[in-house]
Amino acid sequence: MQKKLIALAVAGLASTAAFAQTNVTIYGLIDYGYAYRFDGKNAVPNSDTINSSSQLNGGQQSGNRLGFKGTEDLGNGLKAVFLLEQGFQSDTGASASSNSFYNRQAYVGLSGNFGTAVGGRLYTPHYTFVSGLDPFAAGTVGRYNNVYSVSAFSVPGTAFGNLTDPVRVDNAVAYISPSFGGFTVTGAYSNNASGNEANGAALTDSRQNSENNTVYAILGQYTGGALTVGANYHYIAAGTGLRYSALAIDNVQNFTLGGSYDFKVAKVMALYSWNEIDNSLANFSNTTLNNYMLGATVPFGKFAAKGSYMYSDGNQGIGDAQQVALGLDYNLSKRTNLYSAYSWIDNNTVRMNGVGDASTSGVAAASNNTLPGAFQQGFQFGVRGRSRPCRQ
Repeated sequence: MQKKLIALAVAGLASTAAFAQTNVTIYGLIDYGYAYRFDGKNAVPNSDTINSSSQLNGGQQSGNRLGFKGTEDLGNGLKAVFLLEQGFQSDTGASASSNSFYNRQAYVGLSGNFGTAVGGRLYTPHYTFVSGLDPFAAGTVGRYNNVYSVSAFSVPGTAFGNLTDPVRVDNAVAYISPSFGGFTVTGAYSNNASGNEANGAALTDSRQNSENNTVYAILGQYTGGALTVGANYHYIAAGTGLRYSALAIDNVQNFTLGGSYDFKVAKVMALYSWNEIDNSLANFSNTTLNNYMLGATVPFGKFAAKGSYMYSDGNQGIGDAQQVALGLDYNLSKRTNLYSAYSWIDNNTVRMNGVGDASTSGVAAASNNTLPGAFQQGFQFGVRGRSRPCRQ
């Protein structure tokens, strides 16, 4: 139980077997496939102009990675843990980021009867909780965050990404409590969400922490038998870089409530998310965004059928968007599977991703924003293989 919650909070600490001894585990994942999309990406408003693209891509269902994780038994039930994980592009062999080497995760910490405490570059509790409820696990063109967030509140050029759906944070610490009858609490904090975010325009010393985005997060979750439910609150106090930008953002709040139930013949998931972006602009009220998702995974033999419906509604001209996604996986072995996914999106306004390029797990670049009223469709298939753990 503890290992499952640790994996949810910080995206994959070592297994129970690994915790039982002092070791280092080398692991990896590689994903490659084909993507075709046909949509109104560059359509003229109120016209029927459409565009399409045909691509070979890596990291569609899951991001490609090479990682090292380990534990050391320190005695009296205390263990040291660490993880270093680098992302890469399987179609070119290049690193997934030009800004950092271990761009996916990099942390070290201690684990014992008190729980687990780690520090470094981590997944946010918000992202691991929500992606864990997504039948597509935040991968392929069916991923939940195609319509979950909007481009106006992204942070270009940083790993922090979108303010309404933050994925990872730098300079972070996180604590995962022991299980109390199936209930655990995860808390996380970062005083420098994504490197040095300050632009140096407001203060003479751009290295001051006051210029960086500060993150506070808490997640409570219960797992018992087939039932999993949880609630997460995520608060971002904007640094001077965002406060004095054109967006004039003061803070961002996110509350997410969700859960799943495994009926054996099908696993059903649902979530609700409320987001508010507070700003100091004159004659411009705060922005709110409400997201709803229903999803299901149906296993039969070596196959697993997946489907989800996502609806997002916002004010301040953001409007609404909805997505219907279907997918089918086939397990060739315990570590290798074939996958396919289809997604249809109806945009009422400009959205961040839409059915994107899929060059990195289906996420579209900022230039792929869709125009108001545009429809998007995308289809992918490919193969994903995970390595057998190699211990040293």
